Amino acid sequence: MKSELSGAFKRRESALLITIVVLLAAIIIRAPEYLGEQNLDNLLTNWGFLAILAVGQLAVLLTGGIDLSQASIMAFTGMFLAILSQYMPELPGIAFVVLSLAMGMALGLINGVAVAWIGIPPIIATLGTMTIIRGLVYVLSGGKWISSHEMSEHFKTIAATETLALPNVFLTALLCCVVVWLWLRFTRSGRNAYALGSNSNAARYAGISSVRVLMTVFMVSGAVAGLCGYLWAARFAIAYTQAAEGREFAIIAACVIGGISIAGGRGTVLGAALGALFIAVLETSLPFLRINAFAQLAVVGAVILIAVAANARAERKPGRQILVRNDHPSDSASEA
Repeated sequence: MKSELSGAFKRRESALLITIVVLLAAIIIRAPEYLGEQNLDNLLTNWGFLAILAVGQLAVLLTGGIDLSQASIMAFTGMFLAILSQYMPELPGIAFVVLSLAMGMALGLINGVAVAWIGIPPIIATLGTMTIIRGLVYVLSGGKWISSHEMSEHFKTIAATETLALPNVFLTALLCCVVVWLWLRFTRSGRNAYALGSNSNAARYAGISSVRVLMTVFMVSGAVAGLCGYLWAARFAIAYTQAAEGREFAIIAACVIGGISIAGGRGTVLGAALGALFIAVLETSLPFLRINAFAQLAVVGAVILIAVAANARAERKPGRQILVRNDHPSDSASEA
C-alpha cells in the first residue's frame, strides 16, 4: 500500500512539474523579457509567500480540515509588528521573526480550540476568526496605512535583502518546506495528522488524540501565516487593512493542484510547493502576455479551476481503491 501511494504521488507531482515546465516554455517564447532579473526576483518572492502559506494549509488539510484565516492572520501580524517597530526601532530583525511565529501560533491556537474542543466545523470556525481578525486589523490601525518611512530599518532588513543573490523570502520558504517535511515524515504528531485525516475513527481506536493533533496543525498553520505576515509587510514596506485579502483561494488552490486531498489523509510538501509554483508562474506571467488587469483574475480563476478539476478526476478512481483497502491507520501514517 505504501508503494502504491508513493507511486501515485510521484506520478501526480511529475505531471505537475512537466506542466509547469511547458507553461514556462510557452511564456518565454511569447515574452522573452519574462526572464529578466527583476521578474525572476518577483517570481521567487511570490512563490515564497505562497509556499509558506501552502505548507501550513497542508497540515490542516491532512486532517480533513481547512483554515480560511491565514490571510487575516498575515494582515494582523504584519500590522502589529509594523506598529511595534515604530515604538521600538532598535528591536533586531530576528526578534520580529520570533514574535511573528509566536503571534501566529497563538491565533492558530484559537482556531484549534474552536475546532478541537468546542467542536465547531473547521470551515465555520476559521471563517469566523478570519472575519474577526480582519476587523481587529482595522481597529489596531485605525484604518491607516503604515508605509516604509514609518517602519524601522531593522524591521525591513531581513525580508528586503538577499542572500547568495536569492531573496530571503524565497530562502525562508525553502526552510519552512524542509521543516514541515521533517515534521510530517519523522515525528509522531506528523504521522498522526495523516492517520486522523485518512480514518478518524480508526485513529481514535489506535489511541491517537484528535484534540492534540487538531490543535497542533492549526498552530502550525497559524505560525507560518504569522511569519508570512511579517515578511509581507517588511518586503513590500507597507502594512494595511486589506493586506493579502482574498489570498485564501490561491492558497487552497495551490494545495489542491499539488495533489493534496481536501478530504484528508493524502498530500505532500513537494506537492504543495509545486502547486504554489504553478500559481506563482501563472500570476507573474499575465502582465507580460499583455492581459489587462480585469481579465487577469478571470484567466487565473479559469486555469486554476481546470487544473483542480483535472486533478480531482485523476485521483477519483485511485481514491476509491485506497478507501477500500486502507483499513489500518498505520498504513496512512506510513505515507508521511
